Amino acid sequence: MNATRYDPFRDLRALQDEVNRLTANLSRAFSDEGIERGDWTPKVDIYEDRDQIVIEADLPGMKREDVELTLENNVLTLRGERRLENRTDNYHRIERPYGVFSRSFNLPQTIATEGVTAEYRDGVLRIALPKREEVKARRIEILGEGEPQREPTAANARDVSVAG
Repeated sequence: MNATRYDPFRDLRALQDEVNRLTANLSRAFSDEGIERGDWTPKVDIYEDRDQIVIEADLPGMKREDVELTLENNVLTLRGERRLENRTDNYHRIERPYGVFSRSFNLPQTIATEGVTAEYRDGVLRIALPKREEVKARRIEILGEGEPQREPTAANARDVSVAG
């Protein structure tokens, strides 16, 4: 049996190496070069209601012309560039991200891609992705015993009757 000498600092050195690796990557991301490369991603909210899925992206300080939105093979891609205007050496701190960005979203097959709309207002891009009619939730009417089944009308065409 071989005896292994216990080194109480081995785990501490491994942890320090990992912290050094992480902070080296972090400092590169926040350097001037990182700002120029565009190491940022706009924040988004995604929510859904009965008729659509909505994506809202925060793009403060950007113009509509600086943003491109494409849809191909059920992948929605948001690209753009936020420029640092009036850059001088007089800045004391630059915390807001600048540069090129790109975000892609895989859309479910339930989206009617021909009806997608986008609106840009007050620094927020709102993308409405309508659901196909056949996948929308619908109300099911439950009939009592002996009640005749009704024919759907234009008002309740999405309702389904179930005899009970």
